[in-house]
Amino acid sequence: MKKTLSRWLVDIWYKDPFIGVWLMPLGFLFSDFVKFRKFLYRIGVLKKHSLPVPVIVIGNITVGGTGKTPLIIWLAELLKSQGFKPGIISRGYGGHAEVWPQWVDANSTAEQVGDEALLIAKQTGCPMTVSPLRADAARLLLEKSDCNVILSDDGLQHYALNRDIEIAVIDGERRFGNGYCLPAGPLREPIERLQSVDFRVVNGEKAEDNEFSMQITGNTAVNLATGQQKPLQEFNVTGCHALAGIGNPDRFFKLLESAGLTCKTHSFPDHYKFQVSDILFSDSEPVLMTEKDAVKCMAFAGDRHWFVPVKAVPETGFAEGLLALLQEKVKADQK
Repeated sequence: MKKTLSRWLVDIWYKDPFIGVWLMPLGFLFSDFVKFRKFLYRIGVLKKHSLPVPVIVIGNITVGGTGKTPLIIWLAELLKSQGFKPGIISRGYGGHAEVWPQWVDANSTAEQVGDEALLIAKQTGCPMTVSPLRADAARLLLEKSDCNVILSDDGLQHYALNRDIEIAVIDGERRFGNGYCLPAGPLREPIERLQSVDFRVVNGEKAEDNEFSMQITGNTAVNLATGQQKPLQEFNVTGCHALAGIGNPDRFFKLLESAGLTCKTHSFPDHYKFQVSDILFSDSEPVLMTEKDAVKCMAFAGDRHWFVPVKAVPETGFAEGLLALLQEKVKADQK
């Protein structure tokens, strides 16, 4: 049911020109609520929390995947290469820990802290904490690590935490769909929210001069059971299955297609909890999945199951602009 509902909503937001119009009144109500909530934070009715280190928020204004996770991993490596000690906080979406906040490391499970948080922690090696309340996650992070800059995953709408730099990630193919707020469209906030962010990073080709383009690349497959690695092109001699439980599964399928693969595709809702039956098929063809899905399938995957790690490659000017602004924030805090 959830799988069918999510596909139906995506069709309304990005394909159907009529149903979204009928839902517009609900979209206007949602937009007004978002603006009122933001106003309450601005006048101090709702409390904001400040931290003693710079906070960089990476998020989006649309529902669904835009490429935040690869960008956060890239940002962590960039900051480390410049001598910073980044720490990462996230909501831990999909995690069902009994107590929050939670520390995240390689020994954590997706069931406990969420699939994206586990993937980010494994890929970056940075200290990381998760909690529905980002301020609580940040306090634990600062207590248990010596990080001097914090990356906040998907925190653009989490106004309870003050931030120094905002980065909005945009899907270059789907952009903003029909342009309506939830539930009429995919927007979490009105499009004008982008006017107040510091950087707009487009996953794909940019459409405006004030945007930075970012490409997602991946040309290797890793076996879930054995750790064996081999080029994606080696899978184009036979058929294969491709499955994805991410915000925009088609982006993963197109990545495989661009490598010359012909796959039977299987889409699942974002953060889907996979079962053994979901990744087993009656034939003997290999099964390719995203790394985010792989962290939830490791326990029951076999030799035919592979994941495709990807990395973000933003255009050069983005790194230069971000580091320059961060240095300004650091100097201002030291005065």
